[in-house]
Amino acid sequence: MNKLVKDALVLTCITVIAGFALGLVYEITKAPIAKAEADALQNAYQTVFADAASFKDLDGFDSSAATDVVQKAGYTDDTIDNCVVALDGSGNPLGYVITVTSSAGYGGNITFSLGITNDGVLNGYSITTISETAGLGMKARDTGDGTFSSQFINRQSEIFTVTKTGATQSSEIDAISAATITSKAVTNGVNAGVTYFNYLVGGAK
Repeated sequence: MNKLVKDALVLTCITVIAGFALGLVYEITKAPIAKAEADALQNAYQTVFADAASFKDLDGFDSSAATDVVQKAGYTDDTIDNCVVALDGSGNPLGYVITVTSSAGYGGNITFSLGITNDGVLNGYSITTISETAGLGMKARDTGDGTFSSQFINRQSEIFTVTKTGATQSSEIDAISAATITSKAVTNGVNAGVTYFNYLVGGAK
């Protein structure tokens, strides 16, 4: 057999085997990865609605339509990925958990779930995806008193702005030091979530 033909056959066999192996690995890991992502999302829901007994998908939710609502309002860097209703033990609605992705992060996309009660009070957010700078933008996911995220807990939902000079108004959010881009990305993402919440309670059309 011609050496060139033999080499071509060997290379073809290697390519086919490698492709099969990669496909097999993908199939093996696909389910565990999907489960891990679903678990992370459920944990985020529970973080922003600790009193909820369960969560159900919002009837008729459409991510594209929801995103269109917030982008028409000016939040062009944000998408509304999902929306669920938080329920108490009797099945009564407590509020909404709205999952938002901002593409305006310093290190890429930031995805978080935002809890808002039926009365329009923020329960805070829980980040599921973030790749910001360690010690700077990554502080957006820190929790507890005095953190950036704590400013979005027990606040009436409204449109917020970021300040670097110290918040003096209820609508102002103190930026993370040396991480203004991250601060604005998260804050505008929250604003997008609030905008979609207002659309829901105002009567979706």
